[in-house]
Amino acid sequence: QVQMAESGGGLVQAGGSLRLSCTVSGLTFENHAMGWFRQVPGAAREGITCISGSGKSFRYKMSVKDRFTISRDNAKNTLYLQMDSLKPEDTAMYYCAARNNDYCGPDFARPSYFSYWGQGTQVTVSS
Repeated sequence: QVQMAESGGGLVQAGGSLRLSCTVSGLTFENHAMGWFRQVPGAAREGITCISGSGKSFRYKMSVKDRFTISRDNAKNTLYLQMDSLKPEDTAMYYCAARNNDYCGPDFARPSYFSYWGQGTQVTVSS
């Protein structure tokens, strides 16, 4: 059974930083590309970044590029999202997700592209 758990969310002031983690069990972690999504109430879930199984290739949405950094530690079965220069519009529930292959394609932001999901961690950025 695949289990994924996010942590590291919280309340931060605009301009601050947070680091999210996602621990994964129940699958061969390095065989799966991983992504981070976010969602605000009433809106669709938005894919913001993806990392390949090897950790050597990445994709980012323009809204977070140069502020957020995705990484992974395959030895620890853990995915990370370093979020810097946070803005109030980054406020959302953040989810990690796993694909059933090891690469991120051009459709990386589609939720249907991913097979496994965590429960989410809330990030709130105050102005």
